[in-house]
Amino acid sequence: MNRLERELGRPAADFTRDDLMRYVREQGIEMVNFMYPAADGRLKTLNFVINDEEYLRNILTLGERVDGSSLFPFVSAGSSDLYVVPRYRTAFLDPFAPLPTLTMLCSYCDKDGRLLESSPEYTLHKACEEFTRATGMTFEAMGELEYYVIAPDDGRFGATDQRGYHESAPFAKFNDFRTRCMHTIASIGGRIKYGHSEVGNFTLGATVYEQNEIEFLPVDARDAADQLMLAKWVIRNLAWREGLDVTFAPKITTGKAGSGLHIHMRMMRDGRNCMLDADRRISAEARRAIAGLMRLAPALTAFGNTNPTSYFRLVPHQEAPTNVCWGDRNRSVLVRVPLGWTADADMCAAVNPGQATPPEVDPTQKQTVEIRSADGTADIYQLLAGLAVALRYGLEMPDGEEVADRTYVDVNIHDEANSARLSALDSLPVSCAASAGCLESARAVFEERGVFAPAMIDGIVARLRSYDPAEAEAALADPAKMLRMVERYMHC
Repeated sequence: MNRLERELGRPAADFTRDDLMRYVREQGIEMVNFMYPAADGRLKTLNFVINDEEYLRNILTLGERVDGSSLFPFVSAGSSDLYVVPRYRTAFLDPFAPLPTLTMLCSYCDKDGRLLESSPEYTLHKACEEFTRATGMTFEAMGELEYYVIAPDDGRFGATDQRGYHESAPFAKFNDFRTRCMHTIASIGGRIKYGHSEVGNFTLGATVYEQNEIEFLPVDARDAADQLMLAKWVIRNLAWREGLDVTFAPKITTGKAGSGLHIHMRMMRDGRNCMLDADRRISAEARRAIAGLMRLAPALTAFGNTNPTSYFRLVPHQEAPTNVCWGDRNRSVLVRVPLGWTADADMCAAVNPGQATPPEVDPTQKQTVEIRSADGTADIYQLLAGLAVALRYGLEMPDGEEVADRTYVDVNIHDEANSARLSALDSLPVSCAASAGCLESARAVFEERGVFAPAMIDGIVARLRSYDPAEAEAALADPAKMLRMVERYMHC
């Protein structure tokens, strides 16, 4: 589906400068765009007109200068210049540009030409490299990107309130919009698993809100972050062009489904999924990695739940998690081990007699572990970097198996009958300020081995503490105040 891969005849990971220059020349490309994520979590854009081939080679090789102080709070105005240098493997034909345009994501470099230690993208790279160095495995991830489409209510074929899960047209009004988003994301390199309508459907005044989800396939965590960033960019652009609005906000109003950013993870070694053992049970390595998630879960909210609306979603007795625990197929837990095709049965043959599962289809590759706390306010690069640190930390914890045993639950912890089990579990933070405190307490783990720069941790803590907790608390009790806060942070 990746148009540029198809036309260049090679995988994106192998794109070279000469490939891109030849494509520009042969396909009549008139502009090049550089894109790069800033501290606000949005992609920024720099446009270049292709004056001549020498100029094209120059920008593809050297990148360009940008004002770092306008992009990151930790960069001072007195020494603000940064370089942005393109990563060729991210190049794609821009689906929204008015002229034939080649766009690519960039990395930041400092005045000495070194990768910027405190940039989120490089932080993720360091976290993945350290994970592999310490464990011999690679960290793969995939995201479940939930969002609401917002449009005037036409009064026709309304979905049942909070019953929109996998609904079909005409009761789900924006399935066609979602499929256009999916096709566009795939055309620029996104590895999509599937899409569907989600639970949330409701009308507020004369406006209809319909929740959707696009889920990705597991890839190297660095590629997963790039794909999620570009997917949000695509969805917003298509919505704007079609007269719709979209939001990735965690919560819109009381009593209606919130939107999360569930992250699935797996650890790979020599092409084998290490989440399962030889008997297709969750492996000892996976259990220890989960223990790291349990130990660092409160601090991880500083990367994955970054403004006050996050804590409208993380409230007790809802499907969004509030307690630190894990379990199999259990949607009341923080970390879930979903169904993984581990049963000793051939479902394909049972449904399609005579069509046995072919030997080249390995069901064990599909097993993942899912963390359910993060939402659309997340800095995706920092979040995945934090998860890589947590998995490695768990694998190195001497009491990893004990922590895994202690935090495992096999019941719905929100049932009254299980209140004693619930009371024994740790809780996630209930506000941005509390999240900042949890990160400060655990910052040494994230800063260890140079993964997270201290300046980055300082900046995250300061931002989380800048929000007024009293305002958020008042909004929890007043839907009108909540809606005003949601509108303020609508485009998180």
